[in-house]
Amino acid sequence: MSNRLQNKRSLIIGGTSGIGLATARRFAYEGASVVVADLDRGYAGDLNFIPCDARDASQVDSLLAQTIQHLGGLDILFHVAGISGRKHGDGALHECTDGGWDATLDANLKSVFLTNRAAIRQFLAQGTGGVILNMASVLAISPAPTFFDTAAYTASKGGVIALSQYAAARYAKNRIRVNVLAPGLIDTPMATRAVNDPAIRTYLNAKQPLGPGPGTPDDCATAALYLCSDEARFVTGVVLPVDGGWCVSEG
Repeated sequence: MSNRLQNKRSLIIGGTSGIGLATARRFAYEGASVVVADLDRGYAGDLNFIPCDARDASQVDSLLAQTIQHLGGLDILFHVAGISGRKHGDGALHECTDGGWDATLDANLKSVFLTNRAAIRQFLAQGTGGVILNMASVLAISPAPTFFDTAAYTASKGGVIALSQYAAARYAKNRIRVNVLAPGLIDTPMATRAVNDPAIRTYLNAKQPLGPGPGTPDDCATAALYLCSDEARFVTGVVLPVDGGWCVSEG
C-alpha cells in the first residue's frame, strides 16, 4: 500500500463489476473511503454500496446526499456506468432505432450529466476543489465500424468527452479537475460478446498489439488511480486512451 489516496472520499458510479469494481478495490487499497453505486450490488462484496439508477435525477441527488452523510464530504467522482445499447436497437446509423438511440444516450450521457452536475454542486459548496473522472471509449476518437458498428454508443461517448472538456474549462478556477478515460476493448462482463468473438480476437492482435488481445479492468484502474490522485494535480481536460495501442495501430 502506498496511500496515494489517503483520506480521499470517493464515489464510483457503476462500481460493482468490471472496471468500476477493480477501481473501487484499488482506491480502497490506496487509502480512500469508497462508496459504490449501481443498479444492484453485483460483486461489490463488503464495499459500501448504495443502489442508484444514474439515469434518474432524483435518485442521483439522493445518492449524493447519502454519500455525503456517509463520507462527510466528497473529493472524487468516477463515473463508469454505461451500456452497449445493442439489445435496445443500437447499430449502424441507418439501422439504429429510435429506442436504441434514446436508451443508449440516457444510460451513457444523461447519466454522466446528472452525476457530474451533482458532484460539481457539492464541490462548489465545499469550496475545496475536487476530481471528476468520466468513462468514454476509444471508439469516440478512433472508430472501428467493421466490428464495432454502433452509432448511438459512439455518439454518447463522444458526448462524454465534450461535456468533460467543457466542465474542465469551466471549473478549473474552482480547482475542480475533470478528465476522461477512453478504454479500448477491456475484458469485462459488458464486453463478453466482443471478447469471445474469434474474428475480433484476431483483429485485436494487430489493433491492440500491447496486449495482445483485450485489456484488463486493472489496466483502467491503474490509470484512474493516477488521474484521481494528487499526482495529477496539474492535469485537467485530458482524454487518456487505455487501449493497448488501438489509436496508433491500423488493425
